[in-house]
Amino acid sequence: MSILASIWSFTLVVGLLTVIPGLDTAIIVRTSVLGNYRRAWGVVLGIQSGTLFWGTCTSLGITALLTASQVAYNVVRWAGAAYLLWMGFRMLRDSMRKPKDEGENTETTEADEIPNETGRLLAGWRRGTLTNVLNPKVGVFYVAMLPQFIPVSAPHLPMGVLLTCVHVVLGTLWSAMLVFFARSARRWIQRPVARRLLDRVTGVVILGFGIVVALSDS
Repeated sequence: MSILASIWSFTLVVGLLTVIPGLDTAIIVRTSVLGNYRRAWGVVLGIQSGTLFWGTCTSLGITALLTASQVAYNVVRWAGAAYLLWMGFRMLRDSMRKPKDEGENTETTEADEIPNETGRLLAGWRRGTLTNVLNPKVGVFYVAMLPQFIPVSAPHLPMGVLLTCVHVVLGTLWSAMLVFFARSARRWIQRPVARRLLDRVTGVVILGFGIVVALSDS
C-alpha cells in the first residue's frame, strides 16, 4: 500500500468513527450549549491533544504496554473510570441544586468559577485532555489500527504522527460543527429547567462511560 493510499484509507476509517456520537460529543455539546464557548474550544483542543498523545505514543511503541501488560492497562482504566465517574457525579449533583430564582440565568454554574477567558480555555483543555488520555480504549484502538495503515517502506514514527494529525484535523473540523450547531440551539435552551435537564442527561452519559471503562477488562 502506498503512502497516499494509506492516508486516504485511514481518513475514511477515522472519519466515520469521528462522527459517531460518544463521550467527546456529549462534553463538547454540553459546554457549548451553556454558552461557555472559550471553554468549549478548550475542550476541543484538549481532546485533540489527547488524540495526538495516543497516536505519538503508539508510533513510538509505548502504548503496546497497554496490550502487553494487564497492570498498565488497569492503572489507566481505573484512573479514567474514576475521573469520568467523578465528572458525571458532579454534573448530576449540580443539576439537583435548585437555583434561588428559577428565572435567573444559571449558565454561570461553571463559567463563573473561572474569572477570565484564558482560565476558561485552559480549564476546558484540561478536561478534554484528561478525558481522552485517561481512556485506555483510545490507546488500544491506536495500537490495533494505526500500524495497519503504515506502509512497510515508510518511516514508522513520522508516518504514524502524520496519520494521527489527519485524525486531529478531522476531529477538530467535526467539533467546530458541533460547537456551531450547539451555539445555534442555545436559544432553545434558555430556561433553567432545560439546562438542568441537559446536565442530567450529560451526567448520566458520562457516568455510563465511566462504568463501561471500569468494567471492561480489555
